[in-house]
Amino acid sequence: MVARISHPYLTVPVQLRRSSATSSSPPPAPSSLRRVAKPAKLSFKTAAAGSAAPADGGGGGGGQGPAMDFPYLSPAHRDLMLDLLSDTESRLGPHLLPSSVPPDVLSFQSDSGNCKGSLDIRHGADGSKVDLILQSWLHCELPFGVLDITTLFAYLRPESDAPHLLMEFIQNGPDSLVLFIDLLPRRDLVLHADYLDHFYQHVLSPTAIAVGINCGAEGARPLEELMRELVAGAAKEVIGVWLDRCALAEREVTEGDRTGLVARDDLIKRKTVEIDLSANLPRLFGQQVASRVVGAIQKAFGI
Repeated sequence: MVARISHPYLTVPVQLRRSSATSSSPPPAPSSLRRVAKPAKLSFKTAAAGSAAPADGGGGGGGQGPAMDFPYLSPAHRDLMLDLLSDTESRLGPHLLPSSVPPDVLSFQSDSGNCKGSLDIRHGADGSKVDLILQSWLHCELPFGVLDITTLFAYLRPESDAPHLLMEFIQNGPDSLVLFIDLLPRRDLVLHADYLDHFYQHVLSPTAIAVGINCGAEGARPLEELMRELVAGAAKEVIGVWLDRCALAEREVTEGDRTGLVARDDLIKRKTVEIDLSANLPRLFGQQVASRVVGAIQKAFGI
């Protein structure tokens, strides 16, 4: 699912595309996303994000307080992230090893202090289908405004060919949110129609606008309210589907198939680092901090 909630002066207020994992008895889609005949018009007024900055971690590492407390997010956004991590931990906790991320990667910041971040990675225990869980947040005070990015990646091992999980929330102000929720396929969907039928249910066409939100209109609803009522429900449902039907489901994979899965998974990991992290983190945090963080991710990815 890809959702965008943006400022009224941008051309496309909201785009929403959703493909959900499914089986013979697929779960119902959230009511806000189900059976959409035409765009539903909503409006909301801007609301200042209630984000309080924590004590300065200082010098690029070892900040105070829990790394995944999401200290800069608005209340609704923070509550959602904590709920998502809690749901993941409650179901996968016994299948995960403790974090071994060094303190200067668990909490880091730029030399100027205008960009701060946290990264945590937990690997799957022996016998687990989970390869690793990566969770992170970035908070940057930039000339054009404040940028907050929160991410949850979940990778599975080649003992299963079920999709990986990606959730990313990008907010550059109290009235703008870009949301990515995706179950990353691990087989070519053109060549493996049975895989497509098993894991994915067609909900809307890729270009459908499911919800239109007009920011700043009179009598409108705040983004915080929409986060709690619309975004949270969809995100939690996808997490539940992935846990039930991907992470904890039994899948038979042949030894030959595992070789192909490893190659495909490694390609996804390499491109994630090359296209996204290596290209953008140095601009925000400087080369030294970025190299440290990217190096920790590459080590965890085994690339």
